[in-house]
Amino acid sequence: MEEINAIYSTIAANGFSEKTLQKITNLTNDILYGRKNFIGFTLSEHAGLCKGGAPLIGAAIVVGYAHRSLATGGNAECGQGSSPTNWQIDEVQEQLVEEWSKAAGLWFENSDSIIQKNFGPMIAQGAEAKVYYKEGDPSVAKERASIYATTQKALEAIALHNFLFPETAMRVIGFTRDSDGLLRIVLTQPYIRCQRLATKEEIDKMVAEKGFHDNWQGQGVNYISERLVLEDMHPANVFIDEITEKPICIDCIVKFVRHY
Repeated sequence: MEEINAIYSTIAANGFSEKTLQKITNLTNDILYGRKNFIGFTLSEHAGLCKGGAPLIGAAIVVGYAHRSLATGGNAECGQGSSPTNWQIDEVQEQLVEEWSKAAGLWFENSDSIIQKNFGPMIAQGAEAKVYYKEGDPSVAKERASIYATTQKALEAIALHNFLFPETAMRVIGFTRDSDGLLRIVLTQPYIRCQRLATKEEIDKMVAEKGFHDNWQGQGVNYISERLVLEDMHPANVFIDEITEKPICIDCIVKFVRHY
């Protein structure tokens, strides 16, 4: 895509200047409103990307610059003639997202207090996310840590979740670092009232309707299709909705079978 190459050249020359930010905003809006497609996604997956909002699209544009950055300036870091490792790519991608989101006004410096003020107290905390909720609100807020090999894959995962599970679509509102220095994606998601946890059989049926089959001989919580992998689909991540009485996935690991 010519526009992305032009953005990468502008980042290299000017960093995240006003000119660079405007180019990213222009392409983000073209993608958001259907005038351009994001490379690597099918049309349905592209819709999931757009459901994630402008900050998700902008970050997805920015992280792609990491490969060019490492290729042009990182031979010493990567080793002459070798490809960068995932951790090297991720380190650069995290730095780029932080620099861009600060310049674009999407960085939460004191995220805990800001989120609690706007979305209520923290009601749950796990390895993957802190969850905030105020009784009566239609949405929860989350600080989501990356459990993926790179930040790019973590961003892709949100788009793919939105494609597969639009009833619990995640909408990115910003980025932050927690007290341990981990980059976290700040997002909102519809609040689901849980009647009970889904059974393995109910989860099997739900994902089968989306083209997935069990990847562990019926013993696990991982599924695969021709294009995508679903992992961590255990009952604590799949509820029976109190209203529809159908299984609803609130969180999982989703990624491409191979990187497209």
